[in-house]
Amino acid sequence: MHRASLDKRPDEVAEMFDDVAGRYDLTNDVLSLGQARVWRKAVVRAVGAHRGERVLDIAAGTGTSSEPFADAEIEVVPADFSIGMLREGRRRRPDMAFTAADALQLPFADGAFDVVTMSFGLRNVADVDAALREFRRVTAPGGRLVVCEFSQPTWRPFRVVYSQYLMRALPVVARRVSSNPDSYVYLAESIQAWPAQRQLAEQILDAGWRDVRWRNLTGGVVALHHATRP
Repeated sequence: MHRASLDKRPDEVAEMFDDVAGRYDLTNDVLSLGQARVWRKAVVRAVGAHRGERVLDIAAGTGTSSEPFADAEIEVVPADFSIGMLREGRRRRPDMAFTAADALQLPFADGAFDVVTMSFGLRNVADVDAALREFRRVTAPGGRLVVCEFSQPTWRPFRVVYSQYLMRALPVVARRVSSNPDSYVYLAESIQAWPAQRQLAEQILDAGWRDVRWRNLTGGVVALHHATRP
């Protein structure tokens, strides 16, 4: 088990996301230097969903990651454990089926989805291994998993610069654009504590998924992990 939530309880993490919901997407765009939009497009391509398939977008927040599927008339369920995020999402996109959900106890039937995807949320789950098994439970046989998460830059000199940005520059920038800048100190720490690409792939494999592979984005700052349910 990988404890990604550091010293915060699940309710404290949820409250933190509630507090930043209103400006969350704007803050992400600024802090990622615009790369967040590139990463979201990469996730949509990796999911490769088409009409007739059902997609679960867990940790969907305000629904920004779900919108491309809905706009393409693909059935998508944006789910999150932050009520504040869900409220903001419903305000912006009342046409989408926002659902309150805990990644460790999803309120869906076995095999209910063709694809489960999660972007930048897995490291906030208290028990990553249990969450990966729960994702497998709600995925139909032959269905797909796509996880987009911060990872470890592959070029060592860039990894050092990136680490310094996380712990020094990110909180400073967050104070200017976020409604709760202290939460981004936690987020920076959670990124640094997160396992590298291969270790996460092994966790996914151990959770019962198959054909596990990954692709680095932005030099490994982010990694897309793909897997298939047997």
